[in-house]
Amino acid sequence: MPPKRRAASGRTASNQSTLTFNGRSSKVSKPGKSVPGKDAIVKPKSIETPIRIEPVNEEPTTRENALIEQVVAEAKKELTPEEEEANKISEAQIKKYWREKEQARKTPRVHQQELSLNEKILREFDTTSHFGPCIGITREKRWKRAHRLGLNPSLEILAVVLKEEEAENVKAQRSYVDELMMSRFDEV
Repeated sequence: MPPKRRAASGRTASNQSTLTFNGRSSKVSKPGKSVPGKDAIVKPKSIETPIRIEPVNEEPTTRENALIEQVVAEAKKELTPEEEEANKISEAQIKKYWREKEQARKTPRVHQQELSLNEKILREFDTTSHFGPCIGITREKRWKRAHRLGLNPSLEILAVVLKEEEAENVKAQRSYVDELMMSRFDEV
């Protein structure tokens, strides 16, 4: 049954009161004219402050320092037979290894064209889950662990890791995925 309709007789008192402006003009003034009785807003002069550009700190962070110390300590140890073999691998053999990897793919890696050959090889090693997780461990330790487990990582990867270590490229010691994850933790 529909609700009953109220009669349209006279106006009943509403619960909402009406607004009054008690003598002030309720007329909206134009922006060019000032309203009498109001103080003019004083705008402070724009102060030109010189913009200081601070140089980016290129010093290694604590995490990178620990990584450097770890790599230096490992470098002082005697070379394993695998490391000796990897040091003998030439640049041509590394290029041949990468060409074979690329030919095994259906399409070329378009998104990695600007990367160096060494970085491409290392990123491919990082993303291969067959050799275990890459976060929280240096690439060299990951290669050695995979070798101990009998997963047969290629010597070319170790050769690239050792060459980057000799060049003292700190960022090449940790995987790219590890860098991304650690930068995310730094933000939080």
